[in-house]
Amino acid sequence: MRVRSHKLVLAAGLIALISVACGQLSSSPPAWTVAEVEVLRSLWLDSLSDLPADRSNAVADNPVAAGFGRQLFFDARLSANGGISCATCHQAERGFTDGLQKAQAIGTTARHTPSIVGAAYSPWQFWDGRRDSQWAQALAPLEDPNEHAIDRGQVVALVAEDADYRASYESLFGALPDLPISDPLALNMAFANIGKSIAAFERTIMPTASRFDAYVEAVVNNDIDHQATLFSDDEVWGLRLFIGEANCTQCHNGPLLTNHEFHNTGVISFPGDVPDKARIAGVAEVMESEFSCRSSYSDDPDHYCPELDFARTGLDLIGAFKTPSLRNLENTEPFMHKGQLATIAEVLVHYNQAPDAMIGHNEAKPLGLSDRELGQLEAFLATLASAPSF
Repeated sequence: MRVRSHKLVLAAGLIALISVACGQLSSSPPAWTVAEVEVLRSLWLDSLSDLPADRSNAVADNPVAAGFGRQLFFDARLSANGGISCATCHQAERGFTDGLQKAQAIGTTARHTPSIVGAAYSPWQFWDGRRDSQWAQALAPLEDPNEHAIDRGQVVALVAEDADYRASYESLFGALPDLPISDPLALNMAFANIGKSIAAFERTIMPTASRFDAYVEAVVNNDIDHQATLFSDDEVWGLRLFIGEANCTQCHNGPLLTNHEFHNTGVISFPGDVPDKARIAGVAEVMESEFSCRSSYSDDPDHYCPELDFARTGLDLIGAFKTPSLRNLENTEPFMHKGQLATIAEVLVHYNQAPDAMIGHNEAKPLGLSDRELGQLEAFLATLASAPSF
């Protein structure tokens, strides 16, 4: 009996090992260690610092400017055909994206619409970081022939000729020059001020607490019972993979789950497009931008521009795109800089395989995760959903 019993124990153990290897065994996750709790705390929205001041924008935190900027953001008159506003591509119900691979406005743009939720925390705007402030970013689509396709003179004229807009503008910036504005410096300053007002509104677009944040709070408070009501075992395992074996926090760290940096992760080019040079071109453009931190249109008399002063410019930036936040992913598909990947599941498969880059060098390494583990990671990412505030 003892021999038979011993054989049964060995057989049971072997079956258990096979089940684990095949991802078929569902075991309860272990308790979080002290070190792991600190990592979770660093990702918690409650750990988000106060929004840093924008020294280049004197009205960045002015409520009147934010109200004026909100009106401009939703005003389709700021376009060549009277039908395109900032909100055309940045739709609140889609996490301020548009559901398209490439943004569609007057024409089709070169890239996917990035979310602007929490973008005020980033020192760089656009996928390639070709602008260094939200107000400079807000100006670029207005003059882009594929977006609003309107020139700065028309933008300023619309504000000057709308009585309510003119009153808002002049309460913030002083009198507008008489139309038509012949002095290019005066025109550019008025145009920049309009961008600064839009940026003041965009600074109010922030993520709100998700189920993940409630779970971290329960972990921090050592509330085991509440943890169990908030996360399934698969979601916990997915979070463990996220901060552990999958090494996602190498780039997706901090409360906004982004390091605001640029990385080449080997995403295949959009069909028919040449490989996108990305940050290597973006950093050159921001250095020459007429509305950069260093320009005469910045409100900072000291022109304190450490991001520009110490910006990386090396060849390793070829094909590198800005790390997006993982918050508010719900309803923001497709993903990546040209919407090449339709679902989160496809994104995870891409990072699991880490294919060679079509241009430059893929910084990511194959993860070797099982299908079950990829499913657990996807389950965790769904817990980051919440409605942005604005």
